[in-house]
Amino acid sequence: MLPNAWDVASAVVIAAAGAKAIATTSAGVAWSLGVPDGAELGAKRLAAVVARIVATVGVPVSADIEAGYGNVAATVEAVVQAGAVGVNIEDSHGGLLLDPAEQAIRLAAARAAATDAADGARVWINARTDVFLVGSGNLGEALERSAAYAAAGADSLFVPGMTDPAGIAELAAGPLPIAVMAGPGAPPIAGLSAAGVVRISLGSAIAQAAYGLAARIATELLTTGTYESTARGVDYATMNHALAWPAGVRR
Repeated sequence: MLPNAWDVASAVVIAAAGAKAIATTSAGVAWSLGVPDGAELGAKRLAAVVARIVATVGVPVSADIEAGYGNVAATVEAVVQAGAVGVNIEDSHGGLLLDPAEQAIRLAAARAAATDAADGARVWINARTDVFLVGSGNLGEALERSAAYAAAGADSLFVPGMTDPAGIAELAAGPLPIAVMAGPGAPPIAGLSAAGVVRISLGSAIAQAAYGLAARIATELLTTGTYESTARGVDYATMNHALAWPAGVRR
């Protein structure tokens, strides 16, 4: 189970909730920096965020690098050097699926870059296929991509848009372990696990919920003149203490 963070503070509260590992959300990171998701956030800006998160939390961090920002090997190298122990790499760009053979080449380059950047340690490559988001939605095509991506060095197949237990079970019988993106309407953890899922993340859902709360609080203040929506926030002292480093130490 990998809750998705987008900055240091969100990563800190997620770790404090008991997460054993954290994934970043490309959308959340982009929004926090004033950039639309899918608009080439860039390796440098992403790596800077990853480095700050890794330096603050004591759990493994996996980085969502979208389609690799033009140079997937360089992007993988940047985020691994920043401390990430895993990456998501998607097979679509600009709303179009990439050819599976082309994506396999990119994944092989990512594997080589990750191995070099991690001094031989195994970096987890979560190969995302958007077959169920912008493609055919065909299980057979997803399985074909899974085989190609496994041969290129991927460790798991990420299938956002697929939460049907029967379909997941069919994919899980293929060459790669299956990761999914869950949310309202998806089966609970137990059901997804029983279908064969090994990794569950929430994508941009936590960031969206946080921004939705900010909008509701502002609306309440500006319309009714009340502040009840601010209840149940993280205690100020708790948040401040969680982000405090010893005197003289700088991030």
